[in-house]
Amino acid sequence: MGPESRPETVASRLVWAVGYLANEDYFLPVLHVEQMTRLRRGRKFVSPGNNVHNVRLKRHLKDEKKIGFWSWAKNPFTDTRELYGLRVLMAVMNNWDLKDINNSVYQTRGEPVEDRYVVSDLGASFGPTGLNWRLKGKPAAYCDSKWIKAISPEFVDFNVPSELPMNFFLDVPELVRRTSLLWLGRHIPRKDARWMGDLLARLSPQQIRDVFRAGGYSADEVEQLGKVVERRIGELEKL
Repeated sequence: MGPESRPETVASRLVWAVGYLANEDYFLPVLHVEQMTRLRRGRKFVSPGNNVHNVRLKRHLKDEKKIGFWSWAKNPFTDTRELYGLRVLMAVMNNWDLKDINNSVYQTRGEPVEDRYVVSDLGASFGPTGLNWRLKGKPAAYCDSKWIKAISPEFVDFNVPSELPMNFFLDVPELVRRTSLLWLGRHIPRKDARWMGDLLARLSPQQIRDVFRAGGYSADEVEQLGKVVERRIGELEKL
């Protein structure tokens, strides 16, 4: 529930569309829940009659179970094109909340057993480039953001995640935590960023807009967000 429901639904589809594993998410503008229990979180989103507005639903697959988390800095895919590409994709979507705890490992049941590495929390996407609770999930913040920080002959630095605003310098623990994530958008080989651009370029304008429609965005928002994604794909292809 809340501001993450729309962007996470959209982001899961883009991640899946270019070949990564993703949770199966669905968005509903209104959900009626019979016999709703008292919620610890999200009570403010429940209206009289047990109706909840703007809800993301996640399908739990019977053939897999969550067994832990994985780290961006230490995992079986370090220094591969695919991991660099995933970091680029996070920048394309302005997903700035890249804490390791937002990455899950699922293990399949049956034979053969397979470990599936997933970015399982994509709710901070399609808003600002960095931590900003007020603008989280706001399409205008995404459309107006600067996502590429610098380009060198071999590497590209993205502005996602971006530095904290000045007012956060008083919150030392949060400053340290967020500063430790900045490297994820930096020093990406241009060839790997271009590879991700080529994958995304296979999506048609209709398909790109369909992912935003799946998130319940208005017609105007679908068009605005779709154009920004198309522009970013074009910029990757030119690297």
